[in-house]
Amino acid sequence: MGRKVTVATCALNQWALDFEGNLQRILKSIEIAKQKGARYRLGPELEICGYGCWDHYHESDTLLHSLQVLAALLESPVTQDIICDVGMPVMHRNVRYNCRVIFLNRKILLVRPKMALANGGNYHELRWFTPWSRSRQTEEYFLPRMIQDLTKQETVPFGDAVLATRDTCIGSEICEELWTPHSPHVDMGLDGVEIFTNASGSHHVLRKAHTRVDLVTMATAKNGGIYLLANQKGCDGDRLYYDGCAMIAMNGSVFAQGSQFSLDDVASRVSPYPRVKVDFALSCHEDLLEPLSEPVEWKYHSAGEEISLGPACWLWDFLRRSQQAGFFLPLSGGVDSAATACLVYSMCRQVCEAVKNGNPEVLADVRTIVNEPSYAPEDPRELCGRILTTCYMASENSSRETSTRAGDLAQQIGSHHISLSIDPAVRAVVGIFSLVTGRSPLFAVHGGSSRENLALQNVQARLRMVIAYLFAQLSLWSRGARGGLLVLGSANVDESLLGYLTKYDCSSADINPIGGISKTDLRAFIQYCIEHFQLSALQGILAAPATAELEPLTDGQVSQTDEEDMGMTYAELSVYGRLRKVAKTGPYSMFCKLLHMWKDSCSPRQVADKVKRFFSKYSMNRHKMTTLTPAYHAENYSPDDNRFDLRPFLYNAGWPWQFRCIENQVLQLERRERQNLDGMD
Repeated sequence: MGRKVTVATCALNQWALDFEGNLQRILKSIEIAKQKGARYRLGPELEICGYGCWDHYHESDTLLHSLQVLAALLESPVTQDIICDVGMPVMHRNVRYNCRVIFLNRKILLVRPKMALANGGNYHELRWFTPWSRSRQTEEYFLPRMIQDLTKQETVPFGDAVLATRDTCIGSEICEELWTPHSPHVDMGLDGVEIFTNASGSHHVLRKAHTRVDLVTMATAKNGGIYLLANQKGCDGDRLYYDGCAMIAMNGSVFAQGSQFSLDDVASRVSPYPRVKVDFALSCHEDLLEPLSEPVEWKYHSAGEEISLGPACWLWDFLRRSQQAGFFLPLSGGVDSAATACLVYSMCRQVCEAVKNGNPEVLADVRTIVNEPSYAPEDPRELCGRILTTCYMASENSSRETSTRAGDLAQQIGSHHISLSIDPAVRAVVGIFSLVTGRSPLFAVHGGSSRENLALQNVQARLRMVIAYLFAQLSLWSRGARGGLLVLGSANVDESLLGYLTKYDCSSADINPIGGISKTDLRAFIQYCIEHFQLSALQGILAAPATAELEPLTDGQVSQTDEEDMGMTYAELSVYGRLRKVAKTGPYSMFCKLLHMWKDSCSPRQVADKVKRFFSKYSMNRHKMTTLTPAYHAENYSPDDNRFDLRPFLYNAGWPWQFRCIENQVLQLERRERQNLDGMD
């Protein structure tokens, strides 16, 4: 007599870090499974936090909130009388694993860590997780107290094990393990396992579904049994589309298939190092009279000096290897573009110094760049005039002060300087819009809405980028010289982190030498240039408030400052940046750290408001990081999306779960404060 089992798999449209929404979608899938009579429900890989958390897996917040959702699932009446198999990150003995947590009626049966991690192409799992390497072995996992209180268990099995129910035997695979040459299901099947489950976070590639189906059906063709595959579905915050394809196969045939494209939401061990024998000695027998090396004192550079050297050398390498004839820089009269101009000037100083010291390679390279076989640079200002073109792009919203500051700096470093007005281009582009729509947008000071105000600022910023590239391509042609110029960007790391820049404005360039440098360090670099390069024009630039000058002037004076616009200071931004990336904090743990760091200057409520404002703006603007100009890597809190700081760029910018945790803490602290005051009465 054959036994009949009802099992359910699903494809969920999970969203990275949307713990609230992910919980609801998991509960809904369990509810549907129970309605259909299923006794076992399998969900996608890492479904509690969403697969695409990227470097958020390093944050303790991601682990904490995953445990909170697990607690909510254990507590829910929906999860009663059905074996639930959910995916989440778990920290065991200080090592992070990609796990399945399998539970029934408020009891955790097994925590099964992934044994083969996906680490090619778009997958970087080894960056965040450790593979479980102890085949067919388990350890005791001590449950966190919040879970112990619910399950009344102190420890549960953690490792490579199977579930033996009264009537069958169930074994787990996780995503990549199905794709490995020796998948766990092979040995499990030989050991009597009848039901194999696979939770996946597998993204769409043309014709990949064929391979996936073949692998699942082949898994049961040889050994027999039932194979369930669950997968994530939809875009969960970055470039990838997870394409569902949940399926159930038995004895070599597919028995159930979920849709592929749809808009529905539903080890650490210590062992001795091996020794490699090398038949060679680094000392000789007669070494008694050999002189000893004397210790030297290491020379440390100040931050300003480091910036004057590192990025300047990077610029030189980029220039000579790209075989371009120089640089083009939009010079606004502010700190950032001035710092970028000073880096090129510093580069010219180093080139002249190297030539003076007889460096033949540098001399050959500089002759190639300026296209003069007998040229020998002696004066950095003269060299700067040949290879740097600066351009002040005025609009009706520009002040005379910034124009003067830009011109003075250009004159002191010797760059070829152009001053032009972008107003005719702005009027022409806005005119096209008015012609088509019959509507004319206005700035806020003239009665316009915030949407009109922002659009009018952005059109100026973007036209500057278009003009910059036109001049970079044809400026030398117009002067009868050969070659083109590399466009330099000048958005600093703090502005990038917050997204305080217009997408495809002058932050879009060929390279950005200051993109990994904080505003604080840039100011130190400007001060260094004043002192060491005798550039007095920088004093006015350093003293002036930072401003984008995109809104109309008030009585000829700047009415808009960066820090007012951002709602935070540059100093605060540097703190947020380091906590987010270096200390690996999410909203809640950043709040907890800042409570202590700022306890003398801010109340818990003020700290909470600041953290919420930062994370809201950061997450709303994260998409801008995907188009960030390649920048010199100088700061370990760089938000460079392409290589270094891997995150989703479509967030739930309300952060409902995380902000609620902060809010609960603030209320608790405020309540305690009131009680203390009452006690004093």
